[in-house]
Amino acid sequence: MSVQQETHGFQTEVAQLLKLVTHSLYSNKEIFLRELVSNAADAADKLRYKALSDPSLYEGDGELRVRLSVDREAGTLTIADNGIGMTRDEAIEHLGTIAKSGTADFFANLSGDAAKDSQLIGQFGVGFYSAFIVADKVVVRSRAAGVDTTAGVEWTSGGEGDYTVATIEKTGRGTEIILHLREEEKEFLDEWRLKQIVSKYSDHISIPVEMWQEGTPEREEGGETIPATEGQWQAANKATALWTLSKSEISDDEYKEFYKHVAHDWEDPLLWSHNKVEGKQEYTSLLYIPAKAPFDMWNRDNKHGLKLYVQRVFIMDEAEQFLPQYLRFVKGLVDSNDLPLNVSRELLQDNKVTQALRGALTKRVLGMLDKLGRNDDAKYQQFWSQFGNVLKEGPAEDFANKEAIAKLLRFASTANDSSVANVSLPAYIERMKEGQDKIYYIVADSYAAAKNSPHLELLKKKGIEVLLMSDRIDEWLMSHLTEFDGKALVSVTRGDLGLDDLSDEEKAEQEKQAEEHKPLLDRVKEALGEKIKEVKVSQRLTDSPACIVTDEQDMSSQMIKLMQAAGQPVPEVKPIFELNLTHPLVAKLEQEVDEERFKQWAGLLLSQAMLAERGSLDDPSEFVAQLNSLWLELSH
Repeated sequence: MSVQQETHGFQTEVAQLLKLVTHSLYSNKEIFLRELVSNAADAADKLRYKALSDPSLYEGDGELRVRLSVDREAGTLTIADNGIGMTRDEAIEHLGTIAKSGTADFFANLSGDAAKDSQLIGQFGVGFYSAFIVADKVVVRSRAAGVDTTAGVEWTSGGEGDYTVATIEKTGRGTEIILHLREEEKEFLDEWRLKQIVSKYSDHISIPVEMWQEGTPEREEGGETIPATEGQWQAANKATALWTLSKSEISDDEYKEFYKHVAHDWEDPLLWSHNKVEGKQEYTSLLYIPAKAPFDMWNRDNKHGLKLYVQRVFIMDEAEQFLPQYLRFVKGLVDSNDLPLNVSRELLQDNKVTQALRGALTKRVLGMLDKLGRNDDAKYQQFWSQFGNVLKEGPAEDFANKEAIAKLLRFASTANDSSVANVSLPAYIERMKEGQDKIYYIVADSYAAAKNSPHLELLKKKGIEVLLMSDRIDEWLMSHLTEFDGKALVSVTRGDLGLDDLSDEEKAEQEKQAEEHKPLLDRVKEALGEKIKEVKVSQRLTDSPACIVTDEQDMSSQMIKLMQAAGQPVPEVKPIFELNLTHPLVAKLEQEVDEERFKQWAGLLLSQAMLAERGSLDDPSEFVAQLNSLWLELSH
């Protein structure tokens, strides 16, 4: 008899998700069974781990399994496990709410297009709620391992706006999910159909997935009496941990299905690597690169990491100690023979075995990506479009692998007209002009701003390639990536370009110009005062009248923006103002005798240069006033 029955309303996001699940995922409805069996297997794994320190949790039954049973008369399918189980509070928490950061953003991105939304839902992961694809009523009966039989919980919902929770008596620990199938979904009451789905999706799960096999009556056959057999539970899956098999025994489809189980993703992975190491260290790893980024990838506080097994015993999910943050998109598992079975997250942190595994697994992932980049441009571009900006965190985070990470980076470039980032640093070096010993780049607010920046003019004229960067993280990346393959990376907006291919005649001409026009430079410095650090003759401009550059020792404009956006205090940085003495506007400025008008023209040129470099002005009204004033004068 149940007591303490209560009705609760679903969290708003759950109600939205249930509606989407029933409408958007109908075309692939059999995946509900994969999701529920996968959850049941996880519950068994968790009990096995907890029982290492408290064997009484087994309650005398250590044979872990998942069982499927049908009741044709009632029209129900039941998925039952004898795993860790849930308390009443846990049932409310896990089944009534979605405790995922970024959930609101996820729902904001839904379009109402069932096909597109189903792909997005796949990245979000719905697990238990997939039951409502085929059921118009779901009953969950559960009891946590180790608690009294009277502390069971029954959770019931029709998948609409609310659910009921009641306290019940439940003899066996674990969870059973009873699906009241819709009339049109009765195919899932067919044992053969269920076995087919289990074999397709759950062969790799190490927990047996069992189905009831009816017994046979006594019968005569060929003059012989065949005795009756009793009904029994029989495994419908191979129940062998996939990663323990040799690669030759595993098909690509099996690798893909195992990925979906491990990652709770509905799409095939982009690539994977299965590796067994014996010797000083003994471990097996199975690492996957997803095809698409999860919706919450940019939340660095979100849980991530590999599944950890020790001697084939599940220890924990999301063990983040085995890969650095910039590889947080990698899914999979590591099974170590060298760690103790009672290892905790805290012990993992400073464990020498963990540190060795982290180094080895990091190198393996970087090696996977390097091989992909060399052998399959299209597939690598798919990876880069999804995870490139996360990988850019690497050079700052992982000094030991900085060069290996740098090889994997991709950039847009002046070598082509595409905004697609598809140029690697090795490819840039191969195309460098004879005598060039630096890699040139620019960071701007957008691809268009980078491509059309006046800072590129001389380099374009000389046919020198420049890498074009416009992602917010790029300035942070380049502050930590100062050289590659022995060649310095130089920003075209900072200090001296260091163009070693300038002829002696060109250098002599620049020095001569600077000396001849020193009075102009001094007048401009006096006119602009504290707004600038100094005025120079530009070596980088051919078409524009002026530009601003940042001193080598100062913080760049893009880094200032990055820190301001993060709410960080930034120092005052005054730019160096460069003038193109061959430009008519600069020639006109030099001839101006009216000091007030000279000051206006100098201010206008500085504002233009700042707009081109920074995309904004501290005081736009001053720029507008200068422009209007000069227009009025010119119109008379």
